Amino acid sequence: MSETSRVPAALLLGIGLALAGWFVGHGFEEGRRSDRVVTVKGVAEREVDADIALWPIRFVSTDDDLARAETRIQASQAATRAFLLRHGIDSSAVEVNGLEVTDVYANPYQSGAVRSRYIVSEALMVRSDAPRTIQKASEAEGELVEAGVVLSASGGSRNGPTYLFTRLNDIKPAMIAEATASARAAAEQFAHDSGSRVGGIRTASQGTFVILPRAQAPGIEEESEFHKTVRVVTTVEYYLRD
Repeated sequence: MSETSRVPAALLLGIGLALAGWFVGHGFEEGRRSDRVVTVKGVAEREVDADIALWPIRFVSTDDDLARAETRIQASQAATRAFLLRHGIDSSAVEVNGLEVTDVYANPYQSGAVRSRYIVSEALMVRSDAPRTIQKASEAEGELVEAGVVLSASGGSRNGPTYLFTRLNDIKPAMIAEATASARAAAEQFAHDSGSRVGGIRTASQGTFVILPRAQAPGIEEESEFHKTVRVVTTVEYYLRD
């Protein structure tokens, strides 16, 4: 190969190496820029009211004579049903949720004097899609005591109605959109403060929807509260651009 032909070849090789170096460097720079991200959280909250109420009403009677104890239980059931009907709760919303009879003498660990041999208890379960009606009736529960009904919270029943919110799917789409918009606003504020602008979404995850009591204080259970707060938190990672 002549000296004149070697010069263009060397020149072309040098240009090729320079271009390769530029492309590699530019690629590293673009890769570095693509790694600039910001992770933000968006929160959405919605106040809702319960749409279902469950109210177990448990009553008890004791006697040495089983027949008399059962008669009083039947009287308590009748008084309870009349009370519910008086407060706008139809009998179709009420069902018997178990009758229990305990013979104290049958307990091998029983010691000491026994005042009444038999303990008879029964529970009525009220289920209603009119929770405000149940709420008002439960506030007048003292009328049952005045009617001679001996109320009991034993057997795993909690005191008072349980309030449920079952229409979560109806509000999910709007709340997710609201939480995502909240995350975007947080990212734009961060980008503005850092002299950048927000790019596309790199990753996104939707948090779990949680239902909380509206009055959030120690000792308050969500199930016992008619008014509730639904909350969802989304986590979004955005690219940042210059």
